[in-house]
Formats: sequence, structure tokens, C-alpha cells
Amino acid sequence: MSRSAVPASDWLGRLFSRNGAVLLGRNTVVSAAVFLLGLVLLWLLVEFAGAAKVPAAGATFLVSTSLHYALGRTWIFRGTDREIVRGYAYFIANALVGLVVTMVLFAVLIRYTPVNYLVARVMVSLVAGLVMFVLNASLNFRRL
Repeated sequence: MSRSAVPASDWLGRLFSRNGAVLLGRNTVVSAAVFLLGLVLLWLLVEFAGAAKVPAAGATFLVSTSLHYALGRTWIFRGTDREIVRGYAYFIANALVGLVVTMVLFAVLIRYTPVNYLVARVMVSLVAGLVMFVLNASLNFRRL
């Protein structure tokens, strides 16, 4: 039976397995590092290079996401048989799903709660990061 045809209970078993925990741990390390790198690059571009905030945010998103993909391929999900270019395309598509999740949840939190916008951004990144991890681990790199 192929992984895509595995019953949900088997997939959940793999997700909550030791392997799933190791993958999630590695992904958390990389995600935190590239998130911080993206924030630093954004700050440098805006504060020192005079870049406009929105284009700078887009550029740093692409840099961080590309680095995350490279580390994902070589360390988080090593051993994947997904072709590099196709895998990167899937990774970007999953990142766009994460971007939508981020924007929607962030908008809800800052509109309907008293949570500070920076705290809201971190909270939302945890949810979006988990969504993207599951998508990449199961559909892109096929390691779960």
C-alpha cells in the first residue's frame, strides 16, 4: 500500500512516532534560525539600506524560505527521493499555505484580542510552522 493510501490512523501513528518527533525537532531548530535570520535581514534592509518594508519582507521571506529548503533537504528530511526543483516548488507552495495561515490568524488576533502584535506574530508562527511541517514531511519530502 502506498503512503498516500495509508489509513489516517497509520499516518497519525507515523506523525506521533519517534521519527516524527526527531523530524519535528530538527524542523523546529531550522525554523527558529531562519525566522530569526529573516527578521535580522528585514531590519538591516529597512534600517540601513533604506528599503521599503513590504518588498524587503518579500525578499527576506524568499531568502529564509530558500535556506530552510536547503537545510530541510540535507538535514531535516535527509534521504528524500524528491527531485530538487520539484521539491523546491512544493516547498514554496507549502510556504504560501503557511503565509495564508499566518496572515489570517494574525489579523484575527490583532483585531479581536489585546495581544501585542509581535507576540501575536510569534504565536501565529507556531501554528503556521506546524502546518508547513506536516505538509512538507508527508507530501513533499515523504518522510512520514
